[in-house]
Amino acid sequence: MSRFVFLVVFLVVGVSITYYLMIPEEKMLKVINPIDLDPQMVDESLLMDRKGYGHTIGEFSFLNQNGETITQQQTDGKVYVAEYFFTTCGSICPIMNEQMQRIQKVYLREQDLKILSFTVYPEVDTVEQMKRYALEHEANDGQWHFLTGNKADLYSLARKSFFVLKPAEAENLGDANSDFIHTNNFVLVDRKRRIRGYYDGTSTASVDSLIYDIGRLLKEE
Repeated sequence: MSRFVFLVVFLVVGVSITYYLMIPEEKMLKVINPIDLDPQMVDESLLMDRKGYGHTIGEFSFLNQNGETITQQQTDGKVYVAEYFFTTCGSICPIMNEQMQRIQKVYLREQDLKILSFTVYPEVDTVEQMKRYALEHEANDGQWHFLTGNKADLYSLARKSFFVLKPAEAENLGDANSDFIHTNNFVLVDRKRRIRGYYDGTSTASVDSLIYDIGRLLKEE
């Protein structure tokens, strides 16, 4: 009887090990470079530079909802999610920031995860306006930054770093009817300022994937 039990255990363990070894190892999230994107979204100079590879998010300096200056230094070594929105948007922005609240809730105690919400309408989205909006969305100070500042700088960062604005649209610098104003992209950036994914901020399923991928990046060395 003992031999029979031993044989059964041996077979179960053997099958389990075989199954485990057959599971494909999860691939790392792709590092997204200008060469990987629709050329319409990328400034030609970036495609020429190193043939579109080695891209990192550029330097920036904006004010958050508390009037604090936030630069790339606050995100160095951190994982973060970026979006572009405006506080008076009545269409997709409320949906997007409800989804962003979900992300914050999951990672509320994660000091290495930041959320950056850049306005596309700084004429209206002053520090005071951003503060009101942040309070309405229960933004965690120090983790979720609502950023405003010079319009040209905001749009340049969108066009040349996050690639959520076509160069032709950037020339408008804030036409309230432009497609850019209503972009639904969430951009996932890793600890080295590299883009690792784009997600539909109006889709629960897409944001579920983003939440999962954030966890993957937080575990990367």
